[in-house]
Amino acid sequence: MGGDYVEVAGDYIAGSGPAPHALASLPAVHGVLTGRDKELERLLALLDPTSKSGPTGTVVMSAVAGLAGVGKTTLAVHAAHRAIDRGWFPGGHLFLDLRGYEPTGQVTAGQALGALLRALCGADAELPTEPAEQAGLYRSQLAALGREKGPALLVLDSASSAAQVQTLLPGWSGHRVLVTSRHTLASLPATLIDLAVLEPADAAAVITNLLGADDPRPGREPLVLAELADRCGFLPLALQITAANLKADPQRSLLDLVDELEDEQAQLALSYTDGEQSQAVRASFELSYRRLPVEQAMLFRLLSLNPTPQVSLEAVTALTGQPPRHARQIAVGLAQAHLIEPVTEERWRIHDLMRLYSAQLAKTADHDDLADQKEALGRLLEHYRNTVAAADGHLGTLPGQTVHTRFGNRAEALAWLETEQANLVNVVSLTVATHPSTTVSVAEHLAVFLGQRRHFDDAITVARHALGAARHLDDRHGEGTALSDLSGALRGVRRFEEALTAGAEAAQIFRETGDRQGEGLALNAYGNALQGTRRFEAAIAAYHRAAEVFREDGHRQGEGVVLDSLGRALGEVRRFQEAIDAHMRAADIFGEMGDQDGGRVALINLGAALLEVRRFQEAITASARAADIFRETGDRHSEGQALTNLGAALQGVRRFEEAITASAQAAEIFHETGDQHSQAQALTNLGAALLEVRRFQEAITASAEAADIFHETGDHHSQAQALNNLGNPLREVKRFEEAVTAHAQAAEIFRETGDRHGEAQALNNFGYAVQGLRRFEEAVTAHAQAVEMFRESGDRHSAAQALTNLGNALLKGRELDQAIDAYSQAIGVFRETGDKHGENVVFNNLASAFLKVRRFRQLREVWRAVMNWEQPRDR
Repeated sequence: MGGDYVEVAGDYIAGSGPAPHALASLPAVHGVLTGRDKELERLLALLDPTSKSGPTGTVVMSAVAGLAGVGKTTLAVHAAHRAIDRGWFPGGHLFLDLRGYEPTGQVTAGQALGALLRALCGADAELPTEPAEQAGLYRSQLAALGREKGPALLVLDSASSAAQVQTLLPGWSGHRVLVTSRHTLASLPATLIDLAVLEPADAAAVITNLLGADDPRPGREPLVLAELADRCGFLPLALQITAANLKADPQRSLLDLVDELEDEQAQLALSYTDGEQSQAVRASFELSYRRLPVEQAMLFRLLSLNPTPQVSLEAVTALTGQPPRHARQIAVGLAQAHLIEPVTEERWRIHDLMRLYSAQLAKTADHDDLADQKEALGRLLEHYRNTVAAADGHLGTLPGQTVHTRFGNRAEALAWLETEQANLVNVVSLTVATHPSTTVSVAEHLAVFLGQRRHFDDAITVARHALGAARHLDDRHGEGTALSDLSGALRGVRRFEEALTAGAEAAQIFRETGDRQGEGLALNAYGNALQGTRRFEAAIAAYHRAAEVFREDGHRQGEGVVLDSLGRALGEVRRFQEAIDAHMRAADIFGEMGDQDGGRVALINLGAALLEVRRFQEAITASARAADIFRETGDRHSEGQALTNLGAALQGVRRFEEAITASAQAAEIFHETGDQHSQAQALTNLGAALLEVRRFQEAITASAEAADIFHETGDHHSQAQALNNLGNPLREVKRFEEAVTAHAQAAEIFRETGDRHGEAQALNNFGYAVQGLRRFEEAVTAHAQAVEMFRESGDRHSAAQALTNLGNALLKGRELDQAIDAYSQAIGVFRETGDKHGENVVFNNLASAFLKVRRFRQLREVWRAVMNWEQPRDR
């Protein structure tokens, strides 16, 4: 076919010869339009001739992420047909393929104008030869058509520039023009619509619809179908090709094709041909790439060097080696070509399939281009290495210490780390073999952030890669640091034995190299792991060694960290006063150093220790203050920990509604932050508070959920605490057998874990539950054992509670004298510990005992004592 040709609705006509008179030339629609309801409705609203869409009524539709094959033409044709079916365009409709991205045969503005004029005036009409005259005639013909017949619709498909369509825009505002392009044609007087890839469910539906209702494979393999759509990048072109290949091979399973597309290059090579037409993902991308200016093409090839699809202006600046302003211009150009998608003003994202294409181009580059890539990668890694070090400096810096000026404050540094986390983690993973020193450096500066934000899975990945890189470099300091960081991260996911091994190895390396500060931190990590395995005495010994190391080295901040850890371990072995002293010393040190983060954590732990010695008001003050501070600083997880302690302390002063509120808030925070274990601890407290206000079913729900979570996370000791709590509301709703089972299971777990105090609590509750089954002898035995265990552990208040229950069981078993003795002992302890509520409860029980044995004089004395008792206000 010789000469210049354009296509009007599928008919090729000579650009310089006569053209047919065609005012009904839209291509037919095929199939169902899937996943574009919102875009279709918006487009129809703009096409409506009665709407006020702009001075020219023009609509320009472009594609987000610059993806050829995103479905621009399909949407445009569907919208045009829908508009015509509504009778909006009595003046007619024209479709013109401008072939703006074809390597040859692109339609010029003049060719397009001539073709449209012939369509309007008739194939045999004599047309002016001057472009300006042709444009004037074109506008006048459209205006006359509008006046005589009404609005017309012009669909201009695949325009590569505004110049291609500028002269084709009608002057009469009633007409509508719909343009599709891979570029953002911002200079056109038009409303811009960006089209994104499909949502996952819609993408899967495209494959299903194209295969047809008779094809059983989508219904048979729904999960595989979803994976297949994902492998296609949710890109309509790739989805259509995939469906065509499956339709051509009815015996092929979806899983087989998914396995084939596991190879990234196979995803990019997706193609289909049936002898008449062909489709290919890579070829479609190539048409867009070939039109790029040199600098944009270079950046496009370099983008695959970035660790993830998202790239910042700083990274683009590093890749291009250009000043930021010029680098931004290059990136904006790529975004306007829709080869990348803007995320923010200074951040962009590239689609997965387009990124594969970029990487393929980079790999097949010539020698000079490869050298440029190597230099660009070096600049990029230097950017990430230097900036993460600057950000890390703000996380642990104390007042008076110098920090990098890259970030104005800690909040800015944290915001950057949150945004770049994926890139930084991938930098560590991708540089182990090629740039191991970068691996070690980035990992070291990323560790504090990942730990504070509880990104433990990433922290483990980063530490393991850093460990391998440090050993490759024979970097003993880096090896010890990676092991210490790994120990902390493993503890965060409750892999305590592995954490122990890593912490011990780290301490040994630092000891051998004479790094006292590193040794102290490693010993602290080792002690934390020991606590996780409930080896508290060994943990205490490790903390004492660490504190001694820090004192000898003059490292006050490190000493404060270890003292706070020591306090937690001392609390676990019920050496509460020592624990309080340790936390207060830690808080003092943090105050001296100006370490606000350390001081807040010490405040949380101090509140927990005060709670155990029934200094409830002080515990409330410390916990509430910590919660307020963490709320102000945006540390949600630490706020949750403080609220957990606050809820428990409020229960101690019988402010149960407030306790419920605090515990519920803590549980919600931990749910949001993904910390299941801490969520279960908050739920345990919540269940106990709900029990006190007789909301038994809610208490059962909270305690059961906590027990399930602890079981799933492998914390059997905490599971026993939750089971012990669960039994109490079960008993209250007279589900005695279930209550007995829960308390018995709890007692067994406590016994296995060596927690005598916990076992005593479970036995006390077990005895209370079996009383409901009138098994009084078992109850007496259980309560008596609990009393002895509490006395052994030095918990006199809990012993008094067990004595009360023992008295109840004896009274019901008609052992009246023994019951009176138990009650009398309980009253004495409650009086000594200042628990007037407990004292009053026992007085009531004692009065019942005296009444049964007709000791009226003692009964009157008890009654007077009860009447004179003043219940503390519920503050």
